[in-house]
Amino acid sequence: MPSSPKVFFANAAAASSSSRRYGALRRLLASPAFSAACLLFGLAGFLTAALVAVSRGAPPAARCPDSSRPLSVSVAWDRRPGDGAGAAELPASLATGSRGRHKVMAFVGIFTGFGSGGRRRALRRTWLPSDRQGLLRLEEATGLAFRFVIGKSNSKAKMAALEREVEEYDDFVLLDLEEEYSRLPYKTLAFFKAAYALFDSDFYVKADDDIYLRPDRLSLLLAKERSHPQTYIGCMKKGPVFTDPKLKWYEPQSHLLGSEYFLHAYGPIYALSADVVASLVALRNNSFRMFSNEDVTIGSWMLAMNVNHENTHALCEPDCTDSAIAVWDIPKCSGLCHPEVKMLELHRRKECTGGPVEVAEVSEEDR
Repeated sequence: MPSSPKVFFANAAAASSSSRRYGALRRLLASPAFSAACLLFGLAGFLTAALVAVSRGAPPAARCPDSSRPLSVSVAWDRRPGDGAGAAELPASLATGSRGRHKVMAFVGIFTGFGSGGRRRALRRTWLPSDRQGLLRLEEATGLAFRFVIGKSNSKAKMAALEREVEEYDDFVLLDLEEEYSRLPYKTLAFFKAAYALFDSDFYVKADDDIYLRPDRLSLLLAKERSHPQTYIGCMKKGPVFTDPKLKWYEPQSHLLGSEYFLHAYGPIYALSADVVASLVALRNNSFRMFSNEDVTIGSWMLAMNVNHENTHALCEPDCTDSAIAVWDIPKCSGLCHPEVKMLELHRRKECTGGPVEVAEVSEEDR
């Protein structure tokens, strides 16, 4: 698995010429002329700062989301030898250049896959804006940035289709690892590391693409004052460990867990505070134990940290209520059953949206 995210390249030429530019930069920095220029520039800066200090300046303008740069980004990884051997590379055209950490209250990564185009269409027709300006307005109103999170495929056709979708909607974070359900815990760790590199947030939220979400209520939940800096928010559960290989949630390492799972959040949506994610980022990938199920894996990591488990049932409501934040068909499905259709049905209901909303009719493609 790749190590921490390091570099973001704007295009293939930038990637191939980076080493040449680095050498030229080192020669420039070592020259006497550059040292003299730096000295003169420093003196000028000192005099300017002194003048500003004695004058009254205007207050800084409020920062709004930058609408000029692309929202989607592909994460280039600093690989160790042998990492991801034989896997397809992410297209360089999907990367967006070097960038600093974007400040938001929370970053929400919506996990999706190559076979989930219908789910993404349903989300963009309901609670998630389908255009970049809409995403920026939602970010400004709630403090939440939303992106779909997906890995890569060895299929050129799938990658080409993804590239077209990124170009059309500009709402993705592309991870440099194979998109495969059986490796969901690895994708989750890669997501939190990439999210921390891209966004300076108070919380990092993992969500699935088959839940109906109220971003305004999620924003209010995350904005609450908390005394504990390390917080793990979710709809918490316990239950028996599945030891039968024929069952969907079978755990091959059940001998390490005993007969019952520890307290942990359901997988469709949960949030980790910045301090928790910073601890995950600081550790080497091979120091994490990976269980078969992503929610159990995350829960086991939380046991190793001094985190506060915040149990919020509003994140796992089976139907829309006055307080529901996330709606999905618990316990029948680990998300909405038939989400392409159910998402649109929920969005037509006033109790789900908070007001009347028109939604296009369900097409045969979405059924």
